[in-house]
Amino acid sequence: QVQLVESGGGLVQPGGSLRLSCAASGSIFSINAMGWYRQAPGKQRELVAAITNGGSTNYADSVKGRFTISRDNAKNTVYLQMNSLKPEDTAVYYCDADTLTTGLHLLRLWGQGTQVTVSS
Repeated sequence: QVQLVESGGGLVQPGGSLRLSCAASGSIFSINAMGWYRQAPGKQRELVAAITNGGSTNYADSVKGRFTISRDNAKNTVYLQMNSLKPEDTAVYYCDADTLTTGLHLLRLWGQGTQVTVSS
């Protein structure tokens, strides 16, 4: 069994920072791209940031300059450092990963989601 487990969400004031983590575990042979998505109430899920196993990144325009995605390939973990948070960043954040299992199955995994609330 392979899974993603997220941590790091919570309540923060506008202008504050949070760091999300997402660790993959199980029978994983390799992981290609990893990313973070978010979904606010009444809105569609949107890409926040993504990173390849080589370290190439891309960001949604709304978070450029404020959020940084990174990964530790040795730990099969992806991070999202969020600075200068705004109320409009409030959402449930999900990580995803394109994985190849030891059984040579390609799986796109999703985390369970972690709530981020930006409010004074």
